[in-house]
Amino acid sequence: MTTDSSDPERLKSALPATLNGVLHAFVAFDWGEEIDLGRATTLNASQSVAPVSRPITIAYRPRPLHFALPPLELDLPTGRHQATAEAIVFDFAAVSVALHVPFALTPVELSAVAASLSKPEAVHQVARASLRPLFETLKPAIEGASWGELTEEYFVFEFAPEQLPSDAVLAHASEWMAGLVRLEAEPLSPEEIAEAVRVQLRYGRGDLFVADWAAAVLIDSQCDETLQLIEFANLQLLEFREIDNRLDERLMTAWGVVHALARQRLPLWRPFTAQLRGLGELKVEANTVFERAQNVLKLVGDQYLARVYRLLAGRFHIDVWQENIQRSLDVIEGAYKVLADQAAGWRTELVELTIMLLLLVEIVLSVVRG
Repeated sequence: MTTDSSDPERLKSALPATLNGVLHAFVAFDWGEEIDLGRATTLNASQSVAPVSRPITIAYRPRPLHFALPPLELDLPTGRHQATAEAIVFDFAAVSVALHVPFALTPVELSAVAASLSKPEAVHQVARASLRPLFETLKPAIEGASWGELTEEYFVFEFAPEQLPSDAVLAHASEWMAGLVRLEAEPLSPEEIAEAVRVQLRYGRGDLFVADWAAAVLIDSQCDETLQLIEFANLQLLEFREIDNRLDERLMTAWGVVHALARQRLPLWRPFTAQLRGLGELKVEANTVFERAQNVLKLVGDQYLARVYRLLAGRFHIDVWQENIQRSLDVIEGAYKVLADQAAGWRTELVELTIMLLLLVEIVLSVVRG
Protein backbone atom coordinates (compact mmCIF):
# COMPACT_ATOMS: atom_id res chain seq x y z
CA MET A 1 0.00 0.00 0.00
CA THR A 2 1.35 3.44 -0.89
CA THR A 3 0.73 6.73 0.81
CA ASP A 4 -0.93 9.49 -1.21
CA SER A 5 1.49 12.42 -1.14
CA SER A 6 -1.45 14.79 -1.66
CA ASP A 7 -3.12 13.62 1.59
CA PRO A 8 -1.42 15.34 4.60
CA GLU A 9 -3.26 13.19 7.13
CA ARG A 10 -2.06 9.95 5.62
CA LEU A 11 1.48 11.30 5.39
CA LYS A 12 1.40 12.15 9.10
CA SER A 13 0.69 8.53 9.94
CA ALA A 14 3.51 7.19 7.77
CA LEU A 15 6.28 9.79 8.16
CA PRO A 16 7.68 11.95 10.95
CA ALA A 17 5.93 15.28 11.40
CA THR A 18 9.17 17.11 10.64
CA LEU A 19 11.92 15.77 8.43
CA ASN A 20 15.46 16.98 8.99
CA GLY A 21 17.94 16.55 6.20
CA VAL A 22 20.00 18.24 3.52
CA LEU A 23 19.07 19.17 -0.02
CA HIS A 24 22.10 18.89 -2.30
CA ALA A 25 21.87 20.76 -5.59
CA PHE A 26 24.60 19.96 -8.12
CA VAL A 27 24.86 22.29 -11.11
CA ALA A 28 27.44 21.58 -13.82
CA PHE A 29 28.87 24.06 -16.35
CA ASP A 30 31.39 23.92 -19.18
CA TRP A 31 34.04 26.64 -19.28
CA GLY A 32 35.95 25.85 -22.44
CA GLU A 33 38.37 23.30 -23.79
CA GLU A 34 40.95 22.79 -21.07
CA ILE A 35 42.18 24.26 -17.78
CA ASP A 36 45.78 24.36 -16.61
CA LEU A 37 45.18 23.29 -13.00
CA GLY A 38 48.69 24.29 -11.92
CA ARG A 39 48.24 27.81 -13.23
CA ALA A 40 44.72 27.94 -11.79
CA THR A 41 46.14 27.24 -8.34
CA THR A 42 48.61 30.09 -8.75
CA LEU A 43 45.97 32.52 -10.03
CA ASN A 44 43.72 31.83 -7.07
CA ALA A 45 46.45 31.60 -4.42
CA SER A 46 44.78 34.28 -2.28
CA GLN A 47 41.61 32.19 -1.85
CA SER A 48 40.76 28.74 -0.54
CA VAL A 49 41.96 26.20 -3.08
CA ALA A 50 43.35 22.71 -2.79
CA PRO A 51 43.30 19.46 -4.72
CA VAL A 52 40.14 17.58 -3.93
CA SER A 53 40.83 15.08 -1.18
CA ARG A 54 39.01 11.89 -2.11
CA PRO A 55 38.77 8.66 -0.15
CA ILE A 56 40.90 5.81 -1.42
CA THR A 57 37.98 4.23 -3.25
CA ILE A 58 37.66 7.22 -5.59
CA ALA A 59 40.72 8.33 -7.55
CA TYR A 60 40.53 11.27 -9.96
CA ARG A 61 43.20 11.42 -12.67
CA PRO A 62 44.33 14.16 -12.66
CA ARG A 63 42.96 15.42 -9.39
CA PRO A 64 40.58 18.39 -9.78
CA LEU A 65 40.67 21.52 -7.66
CA HIS A 66 38.23 22.32 -4.89
CA PHE A 67 37.18 25.92 -4.23
CA ALA A 68 35.16 27.09 -1.25
CA LEU A 69 32.52 29.61 -2.32
CA PRO A 70 30.82 32.22 -0.10
CA PRO A 71 27.62 31.10 1.68
CA LEU A 72 24.45 32.08 -0.15
CA GLU A 73 20.68 32.09 0.15
CA LEU A 74 18.23 30.08 -1.92
CA ASP A 75 14.57 31.04 -2.28
CA LEU A 76 12.26 28.04 -1.98
CA PRO A 77 8.47 27.75 -1.47
CA THR A 78 9.13 27.34 2.25
CA GLY A 79 11.09 30.59 2.49
CA ARG A 80 14.68 31.72 2.13
CA HIS A 81 17.17 29.03 3.10
CA GLN A 82 20.85 29.40 3.93
CA ALA A 83 23.21 27.26 1.87
CA THR A 84 26.90 26.48 1.76
CA ALA A 85 28.56 26.27 -1.64
CA GLU A 86 31.67 24.78 -3.17
CA ALA A 87 33.05 24.25 -6.66
CA ILE A 88 35.08 21.48 -8.23
CA VAL A 89 37.09 22.31 -11.35
CA PHE A 90 38.40 19.58 -13.67
CA ASP A 91 41.21 19.85 -16.18
CA PHE A 92 38.83 19.34 -19.12
CA ALA A 93 37.22 22.71 -18.28
CA ALA A 94 34.14 21.30 -16.58
CA VAL A 95 33.06 22.70 -13.23
CA SER A 96 30.42 21.61 -10.76
CA VAL A 97 28.85 23.79 -8.10
CA ALA A 98 27.44 21.99 -5.07
CA LEU A 99 24.83 23.80 -2.97
CA HIS A 100 24.05 22.22 0.40
CA VAL A 101 20.77 23.37 1.96
CA PRO A 102 19.88 22.03 5.45
CA PHE A 103 16.13 21.79 6.05
CA ALA A 104 13.58 20.93 8.73
CA LEU A 105 10.27 20.60 6.87
CA THR A 106 7.08 18.62 6.92
CA PRO A 107 6.67 15.93 4.22
CA VAL A 108 4.12 18.10 2.41
CA GLU A 109 6.45 21.11 2.47
CA LEU A 110 9.26 18.97 1.15
CA SER A 111 7.04 17.82 -1.73
CA ALA A 112 6.38 21.48 -2.55
CA VAL A 113 10.13 22.18 -2.55
CA ALA A 114 10.73 19.24 -4.88
CA ALA A 115 8.03 20.44 -7.29
CA SER A 116 9.58 23.92 -7.39
CA LEU A 117 12.92 22.41 -8.45
CA SER A 118 11.35 21.09 -11.65
CA LYS A 119 11.94 24.63 -12.93
CA PRO A 120 15.56 25.11 -11.82
CA GLU A 121 16.24 28.50 -13.39
CA ALA A 122 16.54 30.20 -9.99
CA VAL A 123 19.06 27.58 -8.86
CA HIS A 124 21.01 28.08 -12.09
CA GLN A 125 21.16 31.83 -11.52
CA VAL A 126 22.35 31.48 -7.94
CA ALA A 127 24.99 28.92 -8.90
CA ARG A 128 26.20 30.98 -11.87
CA ALA A 129 26.40 34.17 -9.80
CA SER A 130 28.36 32.45 -7.04
CA LEU A 131 30.78 31.04 -9.60
CA ARG A 132 31.29 34.17 -11.72
CA PRO A 133 34.20 35.68 -9.65
CA LEU A 134 36.06 32.36 -9.80
CA PHE A 135 35.59 32.13 -13.56
CA GLU A 136 37.02 35.63 -14.06
CA THR A 137 39.98 34.79 -11.82
CA LEU A 138 40.81 31.53 -13.58
CA LYS A 139 40.11 32.76 -17.11
CA PRO A 140 43.81 33.15 -18.05
CA ALA A 141 44.30 29.45 -17.26
CA ILE A 142 41.37 28.33 -19.45
CA GLU A 143 42.04 27.44 -23.07
CA GLY A 144 39.19 28.53 -25.30
CA ALA A 145 37.37 30.13 -22.36
CA SER A 146 33.66 30.23 -23.14
CA TRP A 147 30.90 29.95 -20.57
CA GLY A 148 27.80 28.92 -22.48
CA GLU A 149 24.20 28.56 -21.40
CA LEU A 150 24.24 24.77 -21.28
CA THR A 151 23.84 23.42 -17.74
CA GLU A 152 23.02 20.13 -16.07
CA GLU A 153 21.52 19.91 -12.59
CA TYR A 154 20.71 17.13 -10.17
CA PHE A 155 19.08 17.21 -6.74
CA VAL A 156 19.57 14.83 -3.82
CA PHE A 157 17.38 14.70 -0.72
CA GLU A 158 19.56 13.29 2.05
CA PHE A 159 18.16 11.84 5.28
CA ALA A 160 19.73 9.99 8.21
CA PRO A 161 18.45 6.40 8.71
CA GLU A 162 17.14 7.24 12.19
CA GLN A 163 15.25 10.21 10.76
CA LEU A 164 13.59 8.31 7.92
CA PRO A 165 13.59 4.49 8.21
CA SER A 166 14.01 3.04 4.74
CA ASP A 167 11.69 0.08 5.29
CA ALA A 168 8.89 2.34 6.44
CA VAL A 169 9.19 4.79 3.57
CA LEU A 170 9.24 1.99 0.98
CA ALA A 171 6.26 0.23 2.52
CA HIS A 172 4.04 3.18 3.34
CA ALA A 173 5.25 6.31 1.54
CA SER A 174 6.58 5.16 -1.83
CA GLU A 175 4.31 7.60 -3.67
CA TRP A 176 5.64 10.49 -1.61
CA MET A 177 9.22 9.40 -2.33
CA ALA A 178 8.40 9.00 -6.02
CA GLY A 179 7.18 12.59 -6.01
CA LEU A 180 10.54 13.72 -4.61
CA VAL A 181 12.66 11.98 -7.24
CA ARG A 182 10.29 13.05 -10.03
CA LEU A 183 10.14 16.63 -8.65
CA GLU A 184 6.36 16.36 -8.71
CA ALA A 185 3.85 17.33 -6.01
CA GLU A 186 0.75 16.08 -7.85
CA PRO A 187 -0.40 12.46 -7.38
CA LEU A 188 1.32 10.01 -9.73
CA SER A 189 -0.14 6.95 -11.39
CA PRO A 190 0.78 3.52 -9.98
CA GLU A 191 2.91 2.87 -13.06
CA GLU A 192 4.88 6.07 -12.57
CA ILE A 193 5.37 5.36 -8.88
CA ALA A 194 6.69 1.90 -9.65
CA GLU A 195 9.06 3.25 -12.31
CA ALA A 196 10.30 6.11 -10.11
CA VAL A 197 11.30 3.83 -7.22
CA ARG A 198 12.26 0.84 -9.36
CA VAL A 199 15.99 1.56 -9.41
CA GLN A 200 17.29 1.42 -5.85
CA LEU A 201 20.29 0.24 -3.88
CA ARG A 202 20.75 -0.75 -0.26
CA TYR A 203 24.10 -1.31 1.44
CA GLY A 204 23.31 -1.44 5.16
CA ARG A 205 19.92 -2.47 6.52
CA GLY A 206 18.92 1.13 7.12
CA ASP A 207 20.40 2.55 3.91
CA LEU A 208 18.51 3.37 0.73
CA PHE A 209 19.40 5.05 -2.53
CA VAL A 210 16.58 5.72 -5.00
CA ALA A 211 17.56 7.60 -8.14
CA ASP A 212 15.61 8.93 -11.09
CA TRP A 213 16.54 11.23 -13.98
CA ALA A 214 16.09 14.52 -12.10
CA ALA A 215 16.64 13.75 -8.43
CA ALA A 216 17.40 11.09 -5.85
CA VAL A 217 16.56 10.18 -2.26
CA LEU A 218 19.54 9.09 -0.20
CA ILE A 219 19.07 7.59 3.27
CA ASP A 220 22.53 7.01 4.70
CA SER A 221 24.71 8.03 7.62
CA GLN A 222 27.99 8.04 5.66
CA CYS A 223 27.27 9.21 2.15
CA ASP A 224 30.10 11.58 1.19
CA GLU A 225 31.48 9.20 -1.43
CA THR A 226 28.03 8.55 -2.89
CA LEU A 227 27.36 12.28 -3.17
CA GLN A 228 30.71 12.83 -4.87
CA LEU A 229 29.89 10.10 -7.36
CA ILE A 230 26.47 11.60 -8.08
CA GLU A 231 28.06 14.99 -8.66
CA PHE A 232 30.59 13.58 -11.11
CA ALA A 233 27.98 11.55 -13.02
CA ASN A 234 25.92 14.74 -13.44
CA LEU A 235 28.99 16.59 -14.70
CA GLN A 236 29.83 13.73 -17.05
CA LEU A 237 26.35 13.95 -18.55
CA LEU A 238 26.89 17.66 -19.20
CA GLU A 239 30.18 16.95 -20.98
CA PHE A 240 28.56 14.37 -23.22
CA ARG A 241 25.76 16.80 -24.07
CA GLU A 242 28.32 19.51 -24.82
CA ILE A 243 30.34 17.24 -27.11
CA ASP A 244 27.20 16.04 -28.87
CA ASN A 245 26.03 19.62 -29.52
CA ARG A 246 29.39 20.66 -30.90
CA LEU A 247 29.58 17.62 -33.13
CA ASP A 248 26.13 18.35 -34.52
CA GLU A 249 27.15 21.90 -35.38
CA ARG A 250 30.38 20.89 -37.03
CA LEU A 251 28.71 18.06 -38.95
CA MET A 252 26.45 20.59 -40.62
CA THR A 253 29.52 22.61 -41.61
CA ALA A 254 31.36 19.51 -42.80
CA TRP A 255 28.61 18.33 -45.10
CA GLY A 256 28.17 21.87 -46.36
CA VAL A 257 31.83 21.84 -47.44
CA VAL A 258 31.44 18.43 -49.09
CA HIS A 259 28.37 19.49 -51.08
CA ALA A 260 29.94 22.81 -52.06
CA LEU A 261 33.03 21.08 -53.39
CA ALA A 262 30.93 18.53 -55.27
CA ARG A 263 29.16 21.33 -57.17
CA GLN A 264 32.36 23.05 -58.28
CA ARG A 265 33.39 22.64 -61.90
CA LEU A 266 37.00 23.14 -60.97
CA PRO A 267 37.18 21.97 -57.36
CA LEU A 268 40.95 21.74 -57.68
CA TRP A 269 41.25 25.49 -57.33
CA ARG A 270 38.82 25.76 -54.42
CA PRO A 271 40.76 26.04 -51.13
CA PHE A 272 39.57 23.36 -48.71
CA THR A 273 42.72 22.62 -46.73
CA ALA A 274 41.49 24.59 -43.72
CA GLN A 275 38.17 22.72 -43.62
CA LEU A 276 39.96 19.39 -43.96
CA ARG A 277 42.33 20.24 -41.14
CA GLY A 278 39.44 21.50 -39.01
CA LEU A 279 37.57 18.21 -39.34
CA GLY A 280 40.63 16.25 -38.31
CA GLU A 281 41.26 18.49 -35.31
CA LEU A 282 37.63 18.21 -34.22
CA LYS A 283 37.76 14.42 -34.31
CA VAL A 284 40.92 14.37 -32.20
CA GLU A 285 39.48 16.91 -29.76
CA ALA A 286 36.18 15.07 -29.38
CA ASN A 287 37.95 11.77 -28.77
CA THR A 288 40.24 13.42 -26.22
CA VAL A 289 37.42 15.01 -24.25
CA PHE A 290 35.38 11.83 -24.49
CA GLU A 291 38.20 9.74 -23.05
CA ARG A 292 38.94 12.29 -20.33
CA ALA A 293 35.35 12.37 -19.19
CA GLN A 294 35.28 8.58 -19.17
CA ASN A 295 38.59 7.94 -17.47
CA VAL A 296 38.99 10.81 -15.02
CA LEU A 297 37.12 8.83 -12.38
CA LYS A 298 38.49 5.49 -11.28
CA LEU A 299 36.67 3.37 -8.72
CA VAL A 300 39.07 1.22 -6.74
CA GLY A 301 37.87 -1.80 -4.80
CA ASP A 302 34.38 -0.64 -3.85
CA GLN A 303 31.60 -2.69 -5.39
CA TYR A 304 28.85 -0.55 -3.88
CA LEU A 305 30.15 2.67 -5.46
CA ALA A 306 30.55 0.86 -8.76
CA ARG A 307 26.90 -0.20 -8.53
CA VAL A 308 25.87 3.36 -7.69
CA TYR A 309 27.65 4.60 -10.79
CA ARG A 310 26.07 1.95 -13.01
CA LEU A 311 22.65 2.86 -11.60
CA LEU A 312 23.18 6.55 -12.37
CA ALA A 313 24.62 5.80 -15.79
CA GLY A 314 21.47 3.85 -16.57
CA ARG A 315 19.17 6.61 -15.34
CA PHE A 316 21.14 9.25 -17.27
CA HIS A 317 21.27 7.04 -20.41
CA ILE A 318 25.04 7.48 -20.54
CA ASP A 319 25.37 4.53 -22.92
CA VAL A 320 22.98 6.22 -25.37
CA TRP A 321 24.99 9.44 -25.27
CA GLN A 322 28.16 7.43 -25.86
CA GLU A 323 26.62 5.73 -28.88
CA ASN A 324 25.41 9.05 -30.29
CA ILE A 325 28.84 10.62 -29.86
CA GLN A 326 30.60 7.66 -31.43
CA ARG A 327 28.14 7.67 -34.33
CA SER A 328 28.79 11.38 -34.89
CA LEU A 329 32.53 10.77 -34.79
CA ASP A 330 32.13 8.02 -37.38
CA VAL A 331 30.12 10.36 -39.61
CA ILE A 332 32.79 13.05 -39.24
CA GLU A 333 35.41 10.49 -40.17
CA GLY A 334 33.32 9.66 -43.23
CA ALA A 335 33.17 13.33 -44.21
CA TYR A 336 36.88 13.62 -43.62
CA LYS A 337 37.47 10.59 -45.86
CA VAL A 338 35.27 12.04 -48.61
CA LEU A 339 37.28 15.26 -48.65
CA ALA A 340 40.57 13.39 -48.40
CA ASP A 341 39.60 11.11 -51.32
CA GLN A 342 38.51 14.11 -53.36
CA ALA A 343 41.80 15.83 -52.62
CA ALA A 344 43.77 12.73 -53.60
CA GLY A 345 41.74 12.36 -56.78
CA TRP A 346 42.24 15.98 -57.74
CA ARG A 347 45.97 15.74 -57.11
CA THR A 348 46.16 12.64 -59.31
CA GLU A 349 44.24 14.39 -62.07
CA LEU A 350 46.56 17.39 -61.79
CA VAL A 351 49.64 15.20 -62.13
CA GLU A 352 48.16 13.37 -65.12
CA LEU A 353 47.19 16.67 -66.74
CA THR A 354 50.63 18.10 -66.14
CA ILE A 355 52.30 15.02 -67.66
CA MET A 356 50.03 15.21 -70.70
CA LEU A 357 50.81 18.89 -71.16
CA LEU A 358 54.54 18.24 -70.88
CA LEU A 359 54.30 15.44 -73.44
CA LEU A 360 52.32 17.67 -75.77
CA VAL A 361 54.85 20.48 -75.41
CA GLU A 362 57.69 18.06 -76.08
CA ILE A 363 55.94 16.74 -79.21
CA VAL A 364 55.26 20.26 -80.48
CA LEU A 365 58.89 21.30 -79.88
CA SER A 366 60.14 18.18 -81.66
CA VAL A 367 57.98 18.97 -84.70
CA VAL A 368 59.08 22.60 -84.73
CA ARG A 369 62.75 21.67 -84.47
CA GLY A 370 62.41 18.99 -87.13
